[in-house]
Parts: sequence; C-alpha cells; structure tokens
Amino acid sequence: MDEFKLQMVNISNKRKTKRVAIAQGLVKTKRYVIEKLINNKLPKGNAIVCAKASGILAAKNASNIFPLCHPIEVTDVKIDIEVNLETESVSIQSTVITKARTGVEMEALISVAVAALTIYDMFKSIDRDVIISNIHLLKKTGGKGGTYVRTN
Repeated sequence: MDEFKLQMVNISNKRKTKRVAIAQGLVKTKRYVIEKLINNKLPKGNAIVCAKASGILAAKNASNIFPLCHPIEVTDVKIDIEVNLETESVSIQSTVITKARTGVEMEALISVAVAALTIYDMFKSIDRDVIISNIHLLKKTGGKGGTYVRTN
C-alpha cells in the first residue's frame, strides 16, 4: 500500500551547514484598519509586535506542526513587517537561519503564515474581510541543493 507510505527523509549522513530561508506573505485589509494599526489604536493592541513574536515562536516550533519536518536548532529568526497605507496592506517577511543537516524553508514559511494569522486575529473585530495571500519562499541558501532564488 504505497499510497499510505509516510516517512521522514534520513538526514543522518548529511553534514551541518549554514542554511538560510526567506519567505514572505501579504495581509490585505481596509484603509481605516491600516490607519488604526499605524496609530496603535487596534482593540487588541500592537499587532506588529504580536505578529513578530508569534512568527518567531512558529519558526521555532515547525517540527511540532509538520509531521515530517525535522526538529532543528533555529539560530535566528527575523520578522520584517511593512505597513502600506496606499495599498491597504501589511507585508511580512521572515528570515530564518540555522546550522543544521536540513533547511529551514518550512520554518520561514510557517513563520510568515502565523504572523499573518496573528494580524488577522488583531484585525478581525473591525474587519472580517481581511485577506491573507501570496505566502511563498523567496530564497534559500546552503545545503546540498545550493541556492534557490524565486524568479517570479
């Protein structure tokens, strides 16, 4: 029954190298919500600080969420959040670094996703039409596969 096969990739023979992954995503809302965010007037408080904290926590716990994701030592997580009043959006970028036998793409991606969901949670009482979109890997370096850079 190969259709039910499930197994982790064996990384025991791989060597530890510095690995970096960068992911990003977008949260779209309404202008008045962005204004409240900029002026720190959201009902639940500072969405940017909360999103950064939850994104970092998510990166550190990726292996608890994805069943085939190896638990690795995350050595750094940086969450950058840009608020754009003109496009009524919040852009999230996560950079995750490790020195391990496997990459940190999943850690970067879950970091962005959870930060975006945190922003949704902070916005939902005043805007239920929030859209989270375009979560994707921008770049990864290190390991046997080398460097990947998104081209589109």
